[in-house]
Amino acid sequence: MKYSYKTMGTCSSRIDFEIDGDILKSVQFTGGCNGNLKGIAALVEGMRVEDVIKRLEGTKCGFKQTSCPDQLATALKAALREA
Repeated sequence: MKYSYKTMGTCSSRIDFEIDGDILKSVQFTGGCNGNLKGIAALVEGMRVEDVIKRLEGTKCGFKQTSCPDQLATALKAALREA
């Protein structure tokens, strides 16, 4: 299933992703640090959603209370609640 999540508190403005069963199939960030976010997407694609959440949740960016990886974890948790 495909999802789109509007981020809060980060340079990226949206995360589009697809979940197939319990596997994260694709991730695309809009805005933010292009190379870093492409790298994060490449690393997490193919992983179990719960494993991605465990690895990324709570990651902070500088003095911000969140980050793009943390927002991905938040988006995945929201998608699991919808399912």
